[in-house]
Amino acid sequence: MKRVLIQGIEGCFHDVAARQYFAGEDIEVVPVETFSGMVEQIAADPSLIGVIAIENTIAGSLLQNHELIHRHGLLITGEYKMRISHSLAALPGQTLDDITEVNSHPIALMQCEEFLRQHPRMRMIEKFDTAGSAREIAEHRLDGHAAICSVFAARIYGLNVLREGIETNKRNFTRFLVVTHPEGAGSAAKAGANADGKPDKASIVFTLPHTQGALSKVLTILAFYDINLTKIQSFPIIGREWEYKFYIDLAFDRRERYLQALEAARPLTSGFKILGEYISCKNQI
Repeated sequence: MKRVLIQGIEGCFHDVAARQYFAGEDIEVVPVETFSGMVEQIAADPSLIGVIAIENTIAGSLLQNHELIHRHGLLITGEYKMRISHSLAALPGQTLDDITEVNSHPIALMQCEEFLRQHPRMRMIEKFDTAGSAREIAEHRLDGHAAICSVFAARIYGLNVLREGIETNKRNFTRFLVVTHPEGAGSAAKAGANADGKPDKASIVFTLPHTQGALSKVLTILAFYDINLTKIQSFPIIGREWEYKFYIDLAFDRRERYLQALEAARPLTSGFKILGEYISCKNQI
């Protein structure tokens, strides 16, 4: 059985992503309170796998997670892009008219702002977690309270879904990375994945000298070798003012061209590291 660590509690979106990514496999999902705690456990135990959010199409990148993966030497072995659909859930017997308080993570509340504006009686209360809000309502039998959470969380905690799909933007996706200790990369492989499938995406990190045109030279090399840069994110280097690490995602059709591009770009950088090569994932519909 694969032990898959997630940040959050049972029923959170990390839980949903882990189960969908490893669908059909025998896995044990292990909740961890914080991202840093999760990454530290994986770095100490090659048998563990992690599923960690890295960016959202509305809220943007989780910069600290890029840094955690790099600092702890984890290997990226896969990605999963999941559409985030929010539901309003309350105790059985409650109706929409009964709800005066809506609890959820602040980002979830923000993503459902249009729906909540249509119901001014509902007071928004920020909580630590979407699924945690559902669990709190169920455990304390809170009439008049509703949680913004996944349908999965509502089902786990015995709540009724009053409304589904209340998010304002229906193209709300979160991208998750599958990570492991380098020695445990084989255990992180996804069962049922195309046996002949070869990586067509990579995540790398490097630093650049604080000189004119340093970044543009690297980008020019990638373009010359027909490498598609799908994401670039800078992260400040503590103690070195105005110097940055660059986290870059690359997509490629021909591995030999990808390797040639890296070979040409590497001398222009320092601290160059491939964080992982993996098969890209398409968005859910």
